Amino acid sequence: MLLSATSHVATATPARYIARLCRHFAHRLPVQFDDCHGRIQFDFGLCLLQADDRGLALRVDAPDGQALAKLKHMVGTHFERFAWRDQLNLEWQPA
Repeated sequence: MLLSATSHVATATPARYIARLCRHFAHRLPVQFDDCHGRIQFDFGLCLLQADDRGLALRVDAPDGQALAKLKHMVGTHFERFAWRDQLNLEWQPA
């Protein structure tokens, strides 16, 4: 059974954040992305990104609570570092 968390951030440029996150992790992890979707496969879980008409939806899936916490932290800190100019933050919710 997988544990999941989601977050949504309002932004006019979701494709930019999908590309930045995916390109950042692509040097060491399997990644697939385009302007609307992103997929980052970590050893301990999965991150899915999707652009919508309101911004960017993120979902993380992991096999246990410890891995989920690690995944939320890793994705969240990188996203917030890339989005500092827009002052965007992720607020994770259980899925």
